[in-house]
Amino acid sequence: MRTFVLTDVSHDAWVESFAIEGEALGSPAFRGCSVAKRRLHGGRREGVDLIEIDNGALAFSIIPTRGMNIWKASCGGDRIGWDSPTADGPVNPAYVNLLDLGGIGWLAGFDELLARCGLMSNGAPHRDGDTIVPLHGRIANIPASYVAIHIDDKPPHEIVVEGRVDESFLFGAGVRMTTRISTVPGSKRLTVRDEFENLKDQPVEMQILYHWNFGPPYLEEGSRFVAPVKTLIPRDPRAVEGLAAYDVYGPPEPGFAEQAYFFELLADGDAGKTVAMLRNQGGDKGVALRYPLAQLPCFTLWKNTAGARDGYVTGLEPAANYPNPRPFEKARGRVLTLPVNGRHVAETVLEALDDRSAVAKVEAEIGRLQAHAAPVVHLSPREPFAAEG
Repeated sequence: MRTFVLTDVSHDAWVESFAIEGEALGSPAFRGCSVAKRRLHGGRREGVDLIEIDNGALAFSIIPTRGMNIWKASCGGDRIGWDSPTADGPVNPAYVNLLDLGGIGWLAGFDELLARCGLMSNGAPHRDGDTIVPLHGRIANIPASYVAIHIDDKPPHEIVVEGRVDESFLFGAGVRMTTRISTVPGSKRLTVRDEFENLKDQPVEMQILYHWNFGPPYLEEGSRFVAPVKTLIPRDPRAVEGLAAYDVYGPPEPGFAEQAYFFELLADGDAGKTVAMLRNQGGDKGVALRYPLAQLPCFTLWKNTAGARDGYVTGLEPAANYPNPRPFEKARGRVLTLPVNGRHVAETVLEALDDRSAVAKVEAEIGRLQAHAAPVVHLSPREPFAAEG
């Protein structure tokens, strides 16, 4: 395993640019692969570090400056991500005020394929006494303090980007996230493995939600969301309006008001893993998310089929909680507590499905999981998932 350290604040180390490709990565197996790091300049992206990985089949970029989020990806010429109204991103967190507009300032920088939400809180902004708790927390706007690239010259020749992000301060949070974002040559998958560690000498609480966001070509009129559903609950009256077609998408519609649905999903009996998929209308393109249900027991589907320039996007969101205000989630036991030196691990795998057979295979896999139980669909918001009334 070869390691290239790009950032290490404990040793005052930082590398502005880095590039290596092909067999220089350490093996003929890396032909067609490349790893690069650069710093962006101009506008609100000034000073943002970007790491670009290409395994020969799947390419993706990681933003250490924005909490190790994944900015964009592509497979077979198809973009995996979405067109945000934040068109000049990725935005340096220095230009994001989380408390803007009553706590929704997070949206000013939101343009990623994967945006993590947490760690003290996620979900809608709310007041906790005199404090405004902002939308989706702070982790996406905290730069990584350590970044390294690991290249394994032995099969399966894994390429790993490691990063550490600390959300820790006096009289407050104390959690370190160590992420390992990995892939192998020729694969159409990438794996995000995050370990959350208590940095304090007392128990700390945390929340985490993985906001995976997709637009065209996977999202279009007639696209479908496919998952093994145990329980489905509309978040609010607006979601109730679309409940009959929760799994089908419409065309871009200017003025569309977002809808969100909360799920319990089914998992296989052996590894305890589940899978959710977004597929296009024709069934020949899709993306799938796989993850262990024990690590991320909650799932939210976010539908925002607004105008193309307003943010035509859907979110597939595995999480440790539902994105309700933190007090609501805590009262229902969905806020994690890390004991002293305690850890929580969450792993998600994104797979690009680039032909009809790949989509059909995942759809059949989901069908086998669904065969274990008929879905329970609630017709209105219901405790303990969402506020009633």
